[in-house]
Amino acid sequence: MKVAIVHEFLTQLGGAEKVLEAISELFPEAPIYTLVYDKKTTGSVFGKKDIRTSFLQKSPFGVTGNFMGVAKYKWYLLLMPRAIESFDLSGYDLVISDSSAFAKGVKTDKNTLHICYCHTPTRYLWQISNFYIKTVGMPKFISWFMSPVLNWLRKWDYKAAQRPGYYIANSSEVQKRIKKFYHRESEIVYPFVDTDKFEIGKNVKDYFLIAGRMVPYKRNDIVIEAFNKLGLPLKVVGSGYGLDELKKLSQSDKIEFTGRVTDDLMKKYMAECKAFIFPADEDFGIIMLEVMASGRPVIAFKKGGALEIVRENINGEFFDEQSSESVMDVVKKFSPKKYDPRLIRQYSFKFDKKIFQQKIKEFIQSKIIT
Repeated sequence: MKVAIVHEFLTQLGGAEKVLEAISELFPEAPIYTLVYDKKTTGSVFGKKDIRTSFLQKSPFGVTGNFMGVAKYKWYLLLMPRAIESFDLSGYDLVISDSSAFAKGVKTDKNTLHICYCHTPTRYLWQISNFYIKTVGMPKFISWFMSPVLNWLRKWDYKAAQRPGYYIANSSEVQKRIKKFYHRESEIVYPFVDTDKFEIGKNVKDYFLIAGRMVPYKRNDIVIEAFNKLGLPLKVVGSGYGLDELKKLSQSDKIEFTGRVTDDLMKKYMAECKAFIFPADEDFGIIMLEVMASGRPVIAFKKGGALEIVRENINGEFFDEQSSESVMDVVKKFSPKKYDPRLIRQYSFKFDKKIFQQKIKEFIQSKIIT
């Protein structure tokens, strides 16, 4: 088959990009279509792939860096529907869109099989519109115009969501959202952890850990507030446009901001932490599985994807509210001694990369037969 893969933005390495990489391994000759691509921030992961970008790649000011606190390419939000629809995907037998926003909106030939692996219906259009406007970092005079812009995008997004022939949801939480917002059915194939790349550490050190993209909706602010009061060691690993606000919020000399670190150092932090704290209402949360593959427990907000990963008193525990008080209550009572690193790691094997790839293959083959 002639296959193409579509992905919104290749400007960072997060959970969605790991899924993209795994799908690309199944179809190594398939080109990857993306709105913008930044090789500097994605390293060598996609360096040898056939990356095809939209006209936004050559937009004024460029792709890399920020302008007035916002990633430059995000200033072209209104042009993104047109950009994703501009890709010429004629002649492909199979198109796989790896989507949390625009990728599902590509236009294909009527005989092309289009399968969307959906990480979530566009979050800032359907779930956190007001929160997004307040925290995205745009100047106030621009934020006044954001509400009608998002309303227009919401209409386009629903129309675009009808284009794929089939949906794969990354969790039961996302499956419900796809049904609620797009009125589409889907099958679940969970994201994965490449368990071979992680191992149990020799020693547990005296610190808790938060890591990943430091953006406001992840709600790392409540963890910072909690550890200001607790006075316990906390490592904050990662970068993002919300990082500066988190640093301003920090009042304890026991909170350490490391910024982005190498993969090896990240694995070390995961394997040696007392526990990983996950305060987001996330679609799934691959990073929780990476921590578990390292033998360490997770303390998570009791909502969203965490409900499908965390098993209380086996590989972690929950806090009930997205508040610093709720985080503090759990951390105060937390005892790492009651957790068996081997059992935690064993649980992560259910989400191994090979299982993910096999299920994706089986899904595609079943739709080709039909």
